[in-house]
Amino acid sequence: LFVVTFTTFLLCCVEYDVLFANRPLNHSHTGGAAPDRSKVTLPDAILPAPQCAQRIRARGWVIFLLVMAAVFWLYRLVKVLCSLLSYWEIRTFYIKALNIPSEGLCNYSWQEVQARLISLQRWQQMCVHKRELTELDIYHRILRFKNYTVAMVNKSLLPVRFHVPLLGPIVFLTQGLKYNLELLLFWGPGSLFQNKWSLRPQCKRAGARRELARRLARTMVLLGLANLLLCPCVLVWQLLYAFFSYAEVIKREPGSLGARRWSLYGRHYLRHFNELNHELQARLSRGYKPATKYMNSFTSPLLTVLAKNVGFFAGSILAVLIVLTVYDEDVLTVQHILTAITLLGLVVTLARSFIPDEHTVWCPEQLLQRVLAHVHYMPDHWQGNASRSETRGEMAQLFQYKAVFILEELLSPILTPLILIFALPARALDIVDFFRNFTVEVVGVGDICSFAQLDVRNHGNPQWLSAGQTEASVYQQAENGKTELSLMHFAITNPRWQPPPPSELFLSHLKEKVQQDAAAAPPAQCILAE
Repeated sequence: LFVVTFTTFLLCCVEYDVLFANRPLNHSHTGGAAPDRSKVTLPDAILPAPQCAQRIRARGWVIFLLVMAAVFWLYRLVKVLCSLLSYWEIRTFYIKALNIPSEGLCNYSWQEVQARLISLQRWQQMCVHKRELTELDIYHRILRFKNYTVAMVNKSLLPVRFHVPLLGPIVFLTQGLKYNLELLLFWGPGSLFQNKWSLRPQCKRAGARRELARRLARTMVLLGLANLLLCPCVLVWQLLYAFFSYAEVIKREPGSLGARRWSLYGRHYLRHFNELNHELQARLSRGYKPATKYMNSFTSPLLTVLAKNVGFFAGSILAVLIVLTVYDEDVLTVQHILTAITLLGLVVTLARSFIPDEHTVWCPEQLLQRVLAHVHYMPDHWQGNASRSETRGEMAQLFQYKAVFILEELLSPILTPLILIFALPARALDIVDFFRNFTVEVVGVGDICSFAQLDVRNHGNPQWLSAGQTEASVYQQAENGKTELSLMHFAITNPRWQPPPPSELFLSHLKEKVQQDAAAAPPAQCILAE
């Protein structure tokens, strides 16, 4: 609402001829002495309220945008009020049931809160369907829909990979597309889930799969058409929000657009099953610096030479302007001189960001292994190919420039409807089959993704397991060892959790292998000496 209201004020309530001193009129002057025409003040450039309102009424599209913004603001207000009520209930539960005061909550770890919750279940039977809750049950309740999304990304079920002429293979997953996918699959009026914990009964019947897929595909097309209808409004809002959010940051830190961030696709690709948001954020934050060093290890000599020359030319002109300004401050009154100084400063800063440190020695293989130590996932064909541009390009899909992120979000209102209408309906039958084949009902928890059970026998990868430890087919097994890595991560994060026998056998074999490798490894002193 603020973005639209402020933009309306700039369009309809500011007299730019007065602001730019092209027409020195004083609209705010009502009487008294004549105003000083040698200096234009802000009140001089702002139209009176009646004249501003008249301009707004004369532009129907502005009124339409204001109404749309007011409706959206009311919707957000209702959501905020509902969230406040939920937060109040959570606060009461923490204080009265878990005996955790609100002022001391920041001193408790998640494991401590979880242990109190499990203990409370034994005494008060909050969940009436089972006597005891396990750590896995709690994670299943919190991450029910997240686990489904992670599994669909892992099985390459969602149409987020495209081959674009001149650009090659790209990955496109934005907040807008993610919102529409969740609306379709989880909580929308025609979604596959009938409530927050149960899949619709017809989704579990094989005989209804084709009819259900046709309805889902029709819903996808209708949702895409609705997005296409709202595209102008959403696009205008995205442009305004991006401008108001990043204009000041770009002016203050021009190199911030060259900084990197984990993409939305990367967060789903690298996420373990049953990994909470704060756990994922901590893991990816630890891998941020190694990933940045790896991506910066790829430099172009031609680009470096070009950046040095551009920086030299822009810096020379900037230095002269600064010296002239120091010598005589009247130079600042020259038209556009401040604009020139600002733009030249931006150019110099951007040019420096493309010049690598000449004293740094990079080893891509070692850097990529440091990244793998934190993110845990790496395609097999990356092994031994860390210095190849193809590997860097695939890594850039997970670890993208902030400028690329902003551009994707700006294009999202245009591309999301096209994906919903043309690309997603072709996957409707596969999506229906996925939810039917990989949904299990757990007593006291509801319907969950079977991959989240961390069962290596049903979803393990033969490359990670000994012979006979898994019965999973290629369709049933998770890719890139996600079941095994998720199992290891969950067991380390929750040491009191008792895994099922096949998973416990895998963990015991893994511990033995680690101990054997540690015993066979040379001492640290020998490595340092070498």
